[in-house]
Amino acid sequence: MLRAMLDRMRPEDVGLSPDMRFFRTRDNAAQGNPTITHTTIYKSDNFSMVILFLPQNAVIPLHNHPGMTVFSKPLIGSMHIKSYDWADPDDDPAASSPDDQLRLAELVVDDLFTAPCNTSVLYPTAGGNMHRFTAIAPCAILDILGPPYSIEEDRDCTYYADVPYSSQHPSKFLAILISEI
Repeated sequence: MLRAMLDRMRPEDVGLSPDMRFFRTRDNAAQGNPTITHTTIYKSDNFSMVILFLPQNAVIPLHNHPGMTVFSKPLIGSMHIKSYDWADPDDDPAASSPDDQLRLAELVVDDLFTAPCNTSVLYPTAGGNMHRFTAIAPCAILDILGPPYSIEEDRDCTYYADVPYSSQHPSKFLAILISEI
C-alpha cells in the first residue's frame, strides 16, 4: 500500500518543483565533490522520512541499510543506481577473520532512473540493500526507512569499497570489501 502511494507522489506534494534553482543544471554545475544534503520530514522509533538532494555528478558511495526496509522514490532528476545483495546472506561477516574482509555480492540493479518513476523497495537481505547513487542531473529522492538508522540498535550505515570479481560471471558478481571506508 505504501509503495502504491509513493508511486503516485509528485514533487509538489513535498513542496518541490523542478523550476527551483537547485534543480536547474546550469545553476548547479558542481565542481570537485558536490555536497549532498538532506532534510528530515519525520522521524520516530518505527520509521523516518527524508529527502536527499544530490547535485549533478554527486555520488553517494556504496553503502547498506542493515535490518531496514527502504522505500526510495525519485521525485526530480535523473540518477544511476547500482545495487547489490550478498550472494550468501547467511554468511556472517562478523564471524570472519580480519584477513578475510572480502565477501561476494550479486548485482541486482544497474540502471538509470529518471523521475517520474516507480518506487524502489530495498529489503534487509534482498532488493539491492547495498547501493550507490550517481546523480546524472540534480535529484531529489524521498526515502522512507523502517526502522530508521540507530547506532544503539546496530543499524548504522556501512560504506563499502567494491572489487571486481572475475570468474564465470564477471558482470554479475562483485567482491565487496567489508571494512568501512
